[in-house]
Amino acid sequence: MDGRDLVRSVGLVGSKQGLRTMRSAWRRARADARALPARGPERARVPGAVVGAEPEPGGGVVRFARSELRIRVAVGGAVFWGWDGAEPAPSYALPGSAPDADPRAVLEPDKDGGWQVVSERLTVVVSRHGAVELRTPGGVVLRRDLPPRWWEPVAGGPVRWVQRSEVPADARFFGLGGRAGGPRLRSGVYGLWNTDPGGRFGPGDDPLYLTMPVQMVVSDAGTHLVFHDNSWAGRVALREGEEGAGSGHDRPGTSELRVDGGPLRCWVMVGTPARVLQGWAALTGAPAVPPSWALGPQHARWGFGSEREVRRVVAGYRERGLPLSVLHLDIDHFDAHRVFTVDRERFPDLPGLAKELREDGVRLVSIVDPAVAAVPGNAVFDTGAAVGASGAFVRDARGRTVRGEVWPGECVYPDFTDPRVREWWGGLYEERLAQGFSGVWHDMNEPVSFAAFGEPTLPRSSRHSLEGRGGDHREAHNVYGLAMARAGYEGLLRLRPRERPFLFSRSGWAGMQRYGGTWSGDVATGWPGLRASLALVLGLGLCGVPYSGPDVGGFDGSPSPELYLRWFQLGAYLPLFRTHAAIDAGRREPWEFGARVLDGAREVLVERERLRPYWVTLAHLARLTGAPYVRPLWWAAPGDRALRECEDAFLLGDALLVAPVLGPGVEERSVRLPAGRWYDTVSGAVYEGPGQVVVGAPLSRMPVLARAGAVIPVRGADGGLELEVWAPVEGSGGGGSVVRDRGDGWEPVVVERYTSRLVEGRVVVERDGEEGLVDCPVRVRGL
Repeated sequence: MDGRDLVRSVGLVGSKQGLRTMRSAWRRARADARALPARGPERARVPGAVVGAEPEPGGGVVRFARSELRIRVAVGGAVFWGWDGAEPAPSYALPGSAPDADPRAVLEPDKDGGWQVVSERLTVVVSRHGAVELRTPGGVVLRRDLPPRWWEPVAGGPVRWVQRSEVPADARFFGLGGRAGGPRLRSGVYGLWNTDPGGRFGPGDDPLYLTMPVQMVVSDAGTHLVFHDNSWAGRVALREGEEGAGSGHDRPGTSELRVDGGPLRCWVMVGTPARVLQGWAALTGAPAVPPSWALGPQHARWGFGSEREVRRVVAGYRERGLPLSVLHLDIDHFDAHRVFTVDRERFPDLPGLAKELREDGVRLVSIVDPAVAAVPGNAVFDTGAAVGASGAFVRDARGRTVRGEVWPGECVYPDFTDPRVREWWGGLYEERLAQGFSGVWHDMNEPVSFAAFGEPTLPRSSRHSLEGRGGDHREAHNVYGLAMARAGYEGLLRLRPRERPFLFSRSGWAGMQRYGGTWSGDVATGWPGLRASLALVLGLGLCGVPYSGPDVGGFDGSPSPELYLRWFQLGAYLPLFRTHAAIDAGRREPWEFGARVLDGAREVLVERERLRPYWVTLAHLARLTGAPYVRPLWWAAPGDRALRECEDAFLLGDALLVAPVLGPGVEERSVRLPAGRWYDTVSGAVYEGPGQVVVGAPLSRMPVLARAGAVIPVRGADGGLELEVWAPVEGSGGGGSVVRDRGDGWEPVVVERYTSRLVEGRVVVERDGEEGLVDCPVRVRGL
């Protein structure tokens, strides 16, 4: 039981709120039993034999005895297919209409009565019974989908289905959103239903707050990403393959996706990991670029309690020479926990506090929960009730407003799948801006309704607009957080059109990168929670969400000084660098853990700030290319099996290799290196890859290695831009990109590309092929 569970339990047992919570759970169960009757007898169906085909631009329709399959190759190389008439739209994952079809791709007959579509990057082969194979231009099979199977209720209702797939025996699975047990997804079952685990979580807990039906599969044959565009509840059963299994034959890896309703449709992208994620970003939207201040150190705690405590914490950072960019206020700054309010007794002049902190270089960020206190006189409740003909809030199948129990007490929930509701909700952020906040973080938006035992969900029979199509919570649940993020992002953009919005959300779905990032949620304090933090960030990056990070130190308990510092060191090299803790977990300021921890924290904070230009560059490159800031070691060499197995280190961009310490009592650790020369950024020691080396990892620092030839933008001693160049290898150059920080608005982005080479013992750095274009200081290291 974590701090939130404890507070929740103590506050509910024997109280009026507790009785309302129990009644809410009972009402939910009763509503679902009435509106969602048992499925009853079902009929199983498979496609049957092929009966014909109709070519269309980019592909065509293959007809079977009991179904049909539409295949379309889009401009850019992504491939769509959908069964039973499923089309790419409508979709919450896509920012608009589907990409145009590639007229060069043609549906044509294949052997044995099947059909195929040949495109530039892959060939899609459809067998006469409905199996679908993805092949490289050389004919190597990347994935084979067996004929799907549907179960249709005889009395009518949603059709559930299963899709079984095979991949090469050496393939490794990644993705599926935020998974604490990753980043490599081993054999097991993974849920697709965004879930508040009801407290702390660790590597063995699944599902969590942010699930996505997005798989990245890496094998010797190549890399592909498959996205099943369906937001209904589902589960994915993965089984890794085995080479030489059974009389010397390979046993392929398998993926079995079962979904409780909705369309069977998917998108596939193939190529290098970089090309795959570039295609994914082109399909689902470019990642939002956070303001540059959001790339600095951030501090949060549930329970600051007052303006005085906020000032004390900020002063503590400044007095000890510790950089701080952002401070977050949790629900305790609200009046009676009601969103878009302020407790005037504890925060009598919040705009004045925000102005004072901003002048000191610290921005305020506010929590925003979706649950609205169902109290007449509450401005949010009253204005929401006046939206449209029936109000802004989710209703049940009988037309009554659905009520649940959350922090403010009895609450109602905005239906963010309604465009009118999103516009109304986005306008409410004007109050947050007027209070001086510079950004928001969305919490409790799976969404959560406290049941007797903290079970999170609204009734599955609840009705939603779904952009006017109409439907229930079974379809809307997984996209609820995504739609809320859209409402917040678009509202902030309308209110402050010249500023890039800053927003991150605990829950979401495919495409959420368009509106911001995410964080780990309530990760358990402990070494397993530290390891889970890295898994979450890497896995989310491979699903197209590049900006994320954990609660440094863990959410629920009191970390030891060693654990806190190791977590702090890791967090400093992740995109969202934020300390955070529960109300009863104690303070998380670095000076609370002793002088040795304070010194180590200061060192890594200063380095984070020195690398700020590199972080700015990575953020803009993520928007332009889809590449995550944090990448697995196999990013540039997916064919290296040893790198595919490595989960305890990562690349930060192309230039740096970070090897966090994930266990107690470690003074040195082994590191698997990609090919090339690598320099220890502190000791200057030189290592040659590929291979495994042992590097020093004293408590005072975490191993960070730089790639030979790398050109890294850093902040110089005078605060200006400087290029840090790590000596290239003779005969093998290097380079890097730089995007200068032109503010936090929408200024045009210029990507400066630099190269480095070693000429007669001298490092030559050029921009666009000319040494004279380099207009900032260059510092060479590693010679």
